Amino acid sequence: MANQLFGKIQGLAPAQSKALLALYDRSVAAEDFLTRPLARSLTEISRELNRRIGVLINRRGDIDKVIVGDAQRVFIPDLGARRAGEGRLRGVRLVHTSLRGEGLTEDDLTDLSLLRLDAVLTVRVLDDGLPGPVQYAALLPPEPSGAMWRVSDAESVEALPADWGLFIADLETQFARSPRLQEIAGAEGAILVGITLRNPRKARRSLAELERLADTAGLRVVDSVLHRRDKLDGKTCVGQGTLQTLLLQSMHQGAEVLLFDRELSPSQLRNIATVTELKVLDRTQLILDIFAQHAQSREGKLQVELAQLRYAMPRLALMPTAMSRLTGGIGGRGPGETKLEINRRRADERVLRVERELGQLAKHRALRRSRRIRMGLPQVSIVGYTNAGKSTLLNRLTRSEVLAADALFATLDPTSRRFRFPAAREIILTDTVGFIEDLPKTLVQAFRATLEELDEANLMLHVMDASDIEREHHKASVEGVLKDLGLEETPVVLVWNKADRVAPEELEAILRTYGGVAVSALTGEGTQALLDHIERTLFLQARAESDEAAPTL
Repeated sequence: MANQLFGKIQGLAPAQSKALLALYDRSVAAEDFLTRPLARSLTEISRELNRRIGVLINRRGDIDKVIVGDAQRVFIPDLGARRAGEGRLRGVRLVHTSLRGEGLTEDDLTDLSLLRLDAVLTVRVLDDGLPGPVQYAALLPPEPSGAMWRVSDAESVEALPADWGLFIADLETQFARSPRLQEIAGAEGAILVGITLRNPRKARRSLAELERLADTAGLRVVDSVLHRRDKLDGKTCVGQGTLQTLLLQSMHQGAEVLLFDRELSPSQLRNIATVTELKVLDRTQLILDIFAQHAQSREGKLQVELAQLRYAMPRLALMPTAMSRLTGGIGGRGPGETKLEINRRRADERVLRVERELGQLAKHRALRRSRRIRMGLPQVSIVGYTNAGKSTLLNRLTRSEVLAADALFATLDPTSRRFRFPAAREIILTDTVGFIEDLPKTLVQAFRATLEELDEANLMLHVMDASDIEREHHKASVEGVLKDLGLEETPVVLVWNKADRVAPEELEAILRTYGGVAVSALTGEGTQALLDHIERTLFLQARAESDEAAPTL
């Protein structure tokens, strides 16, 4: 309705309402921030009512809305969708009065950011009802300092910047040129959220890894924040205040996704999505999305679907509100995407069918393994942290063309190749899925059939990235998973890959500390030494042990 009063209008006398409605007849020139006549009308009415009074002014200088507040604040009504095609800002500025000389409040700055206002100004009401000093703020484009707005002071209305049109045009030009707001086609903007309770170093390492995972999944990371807490908030992990800050950051930086570096409970997902109205993902869901993108074989796709269903089933109660923000695009792709929004009974039925089919495929895989065992060929499995170069090493040793990419979890399906030594001895080399720190149990369970390949291994090549500064932690993560799988007794050879990226003295120090063999799967450096080591371990030592065990005649 045109010329309507908004806010706390109860108790206004007819004459007071008339004076407020008369503000719609006023306007400011396109080049003015604010005129003294309009400011005086606002302050005089505000003093009479002992309430804050505000107006929203569009870029033509017309009054869009007149708002009545209380003594502390004004309450902005629903402004509808932001204008399209004219920059990132809404096209209106808020001007309101201040009865006790307060400057802009936290609520003012929150409204500025969430509503994408052109600016917000507060005019002090002097004792005689005249306008006094002015404080104003405008948003800043995303920058490394993290500042979201700039607050400035003017001694009077006349001391405000000379040309509003030039001011707002320059501001929107800054937003348009901001590299952090440059959109990549099809890439959702994401803010990464890490939480640390006791170990900030581990949390920073995990957050850096989450950024690589996000990049692999196709997200555009716009910011990364690490929150230190004494204990987790049961409802939202981070608390309402931090959630509000994250919401402001997402609006400021053009992010559509909050990505948490931990697995969230169903209720936490629902609460965060409800408060922020953003898409909310956790670490497990992101890894599932990457698996869904990379699964190639029927077995791999079924394993991903099973993991997706097991993840989604406890969260089906979130439907239809929060869950609708959890699916679609990143986090909702892959073989199981059409199964995520079905009811629990149908989900249970689908899980049983997938498990049965995976069981059949596991039997076929077991038959193939048993045939290899009957042939008497030693089994060598390549294991290691994701993106350590396992597939590249398999290709180098066997002259194969298995997919090898500089991306996390590029390999999901195990690939086996024969290799013949010069002495006519043969082995079976098998490439396996990469591990990761704090690998979710859901994923280990879903890929258990694939990981059974490791049970029959006579030797494991633990491939490490020699150039990785976190090699100690990655080594411990892989060893932890192998122990969980009951494989700690299988002989292991440490293979320090990417040796061409490490200074010779550093490589020598690594080998002195950990042992193993240094190679470059990319250039071939050191691979012959690795093959000699494998041959000695599998054949020469085995023959020596056999000779020692033979009875003496």
